[in-house]
Amino acid sequence: MQTFSVTPKDIEKKWYIVDATGKVLGRLASEISQVLRGKHKTYFAPHLDTGDFVIVVNAEKVRLTGRKVEQKLYFRHSGYPGGAKTVRLDKLLQTHPERVIMRAVKGMLPHNRLGRSQLTKLKVYAGADHPHQAQQPEKLEIKSGS
Repeated sequence: MQTFSVTPKDIEKKWYIVDATGKVLGRLASEISQVLRGKHKTYFAPHLDTGDFVIVVNAEKVRLTGRKVEQKLYFRHSGYPGGAKTVRLDKLLQTHPERVIMRAVKGMLPHNRLGRSQLTKLKVYAGADHPHQAQQPEKLEIKSGS
């Protein structure tokens, strides 16, 4: 008897949809990252992209615990001298709520080529509608947490 090793032709991709209304950001991001990596499948391989596609709707209605809304800062740098910029979480939720979920999930994926390719399978939308009806996504139930 030989050990089964998954190959790219054996991988079957599915589409899931998640409603972020009232869900805690960190718990939501960890569940999404597990589905993107494929850890919920029996044939998971850490060196292959075995994960599924995830659509997140209502990103603007995500919940945060504690005082993160007023205190959490997002940092970026342009690469030029004096190009450091910080944005508070409440400001980012008002302007681009989908980026909050993208950043949270990105931090939970591998920091290499594989993680970047897995992140492309995440589609986040601020409102309730999305353009992926043709893929017939299944509803993915995520526990709300605390």
